[in-house]
Amino acid sequence: MYDLIIIGAGPAGITAAVYAARKHLDTLVITKDIGGQAAWSGDIENYTGYQFITGPELAAKFEEHMRGYNIAVKENEEAIEVKKVGNIISVKTNKNEYQSKSVIIASGKKSRELNVPGEKEFKNRGLTYCATCDAPLFAGKTVAVIGGGNSALDAALQLMKIAKRIYIVNITPQLGGDAIMRQKVEKSEIVAAFNNSRVTEIIGDNFVTGIKIEREKKIEALSVQGVFVEIGLIPNSGIAPDLEKNQLGEIKVNSQNETNIAGVFAAGDVTNVPEKQIIIAAGEGSKAALSAFRYLAQHKF
Repeated sequence: MYDLIIIGAGPAGITAAVYAARKHLDTLVITKDIGGQAAWSGDIENYTGYQFITGPELAAKFEEHMRGYNIAVKENEEAIEVKKVGNIISVKTNKNEYQSKSVIIASGKKSRELNVPGEKEFKNRGLTYCATCDAPLFAGKTVAVIGGGNSALDAALQLMKIAKRIYIVNITPQLGGDAIMRQKVEKSEIVAAFNNSRVTEIIGDNFVTGIKIEREKKIEALSVQGVFVEIGLIPNSGIAPDLEKNQLGEIKVNSQNETNIAGVFAAGDVTNVPEKQIIIAAGEGSKAALSAFRYLAQHKF
């Protein structure tokens, strides 16, 4: 029986774990990986205290901080269901089942898929959802980045250092995202943006050889050796069917990170808190841990 179980070890989950440890809560962290989306990010220039740091470097510092405390961590384990019966909350995973007096869901988001022909066939065979993980594999090659927001811009910025040519396929009339990132991408001579365009098919043989896009009501083919899908994220909130969610599937929380079920808190990108940023997720994680501590102090078990 734990005082607190934290699901996820991204910026929100790790910060919550550090705050929980400092409050001497008997805490368990359950996570598929360490670092979350922060580990997928390229160059980070807006995290206070670091004028410049890469996503993997920041994720490593988060992990180092957490490991400095006596916190139990179940890595490579995926939470499947969170259920409250009486005052006890049960967390079922793909490997085990755990009980706790309180829970913080900081499970983040997962990549949205294109749902077009060829996507499943060529996944990890030229098609990827993580530029930070896989960009080095495409040095000197022509690639396509699908999307037009910050994730797509970040992928393009990473690829600009190594790729021969980059096509950005964006469904909206113009690129979005942060102005500074957008300007860097638009100034590059190796980047071509196709706005008002959508991917209709991924094509290839053993590996990706191209994509088909619909532009100006016409289908055309682009020859590429790599495809980076960056069209947004879906919250990993299905593990908690009893929690209230918004139309996007994000868990609804109040200013104290409380959900509609007492003792169950949520933090980070899985919630309806506006703006999905590393620094915001970290702050939300600290708030959630302090709220969980207060909840435990006010209830008898």
